[in-house]
Amino acid sequence: MLVHPNFDPVAIHIGPLAVRWYGLMYLFGFLAGSYVGHWRAKTQPWLKWDVDEVDQFLTYVVFGVVLGGRLGYVLFYKPDYYFSHPLDIFAVWQGGMSFHGGFLGVTIGSMLFARKTQRRWLEVTDFVAPLVTFGLGFGRLGNFINGELPGRPTSLPWGMVFPQTDLIARHPSQIYEAILEGLVLGTILVIASRRQRPIGVLSSYFLMGYGSFRFLVEFTREPDNFLGLLTFGLSMGQWLSLPMVIVGIWLWRTSLKSAIIKSE
Repeated sequence: MLVHPNFDPVAIHIGPLAVRWYGLMYLFGFLAGSYVGHWRAKTQPWLKWDVDEVDQFLTYVVFGVVLGGRLGYVLFYKPDYYFSHPLDIFAVWQGGMSFHGGFLGVTIGSMLFARKTQRRWLEVTDFVAPLVTFGLGFGRLGNFINGELPGRPTSLPWGMVFPQTDLIARHPSQIYEAILEGLVLGTILVIASRRQRPIGVLSSYFLMGYGSFRFLVEFTREPDNFLGLLTFGLSMGQWLSLPMVIVGIWLWRTSLKSAIIKSE
């Protein structure tokens, strides 16, 4: 049995300013996504993106992730609490970000950027799909460092006690998600992006991959105590992930079919 190291959530102090690990993980995710975006722009000429456009687009992504992620958590998970304590909505350093809200924020940001640059929306989402996985991976590491979102009880040898929660050995589900949603999905999408594919295919890979991984990991993740399990014993995260898988399958089939028709 392992014990969570109970890290200090503050990484460094710069005078009166406290730099938290949670914020640093978001910064690392942004830097990794920026690196991959620049690499794609320089090595994949069929995309017709330049480095300046990548930097502009990443600004849209950052705002989409932060605003959408926070508002998604507020609306999907704890609306009653935040409507009663509206100032706490801005306390992002305390944690509380929803991937599905961030996903909607990035989707809206992608639509705005596509309109600005006169690109097809799916061209933009195909470009960003491999980039966001690194933010997901680092974000889950931030959850682990904070000791938040622990898993369900387990007797497996790598079960971990999170003293902030209780003295029960639990799945380190944050690490599962960091590996699957960040490292594995990111590697799949980066490899898939190395050759030209029909528009929409990379976006469909992301939807199917993330939705499937998140759905599976949720079986090891402790449901939020203010929500519990919902219909059919599924968690909120699972119910929000199912539509992603369904839409991903539809988009994959539609994109391939459209490409076949154009080639004929």
